[in-house]
Amino acid sequence: MKKEITFISDTHGKHKDLTPDLPGGWMIIHAGDVSNRGLVTEINEFTKWFSTLPYQHKIFIAGNHDFGFEEKKGGIIIPDNVIYLEDSEVVIDGIKIYGSPWQPEFFDWAFNLKRGEPLMDKWNMIPTDTDIIVTHGPAFGVLDNTIQGLRVGCEDLIRRILDVTPKIHVCGHIHYGYGMTKHFDVNFINAASLGERYTYDHKPIVVDYDEL
Repeated sequence: MKKEITFISDTHGKHKDLTPDLPGGWMIIHAGDVSNRGLVTEINEFTKWFSTLPYQHKIFIAGNHDFGFEEKKGGIIIPDNVIYLEDSEVVIDGIKIYGSPWQPEFFDWAFNLKRGEPLMDKWNMIPTDTDIIVTHGPAFGVLDNTIQGLRVGCEDLIRRILDVTPKIHVCGHIHYGYGMTKHFDVNFINAASLGERYTYDHKPIVVDYDEL
């Protein structure tokens, strides 16, 4: 089987709009903001849908809208065939995937930390042999442009990525930054599915892991 990975992010409760464009296959990874307001009902609606997708492996992290995870609210259901990562890793077919929801302070949203040491402490937890890094926010200077032209990614995250040099770094958060590029042998993906108006504007990004 081809190791094709489908990347999506920032579905904000509109995940069902993506269903016709999801090809199925080996793996799907969602880079956070599965909900709109972080309610347990919203999160469970997403995880139920996610669990039904025709992929062998289904992985996701939380984002700044997903308060239910940061607040450790009871009642969140993670189906047995779904993997949730929060400053944690999973190894599938020898590929180490590490997921973290944090990003630089952005208003009063979930999983916010100050730039500098607080965020660096989180990024230092990423193992040096990681193959795929999944964060909600982008790294500084890569797919982190806002519609106003500002670069808002995390400086400490790009430093850690360049230390680890994974094959893939995937994020979301900045909808305008959607796309894929390669720098320093790292394939960077911003998989934000919704556009600036929170409509489904960006197709899932599908790559063959072995061909990167």
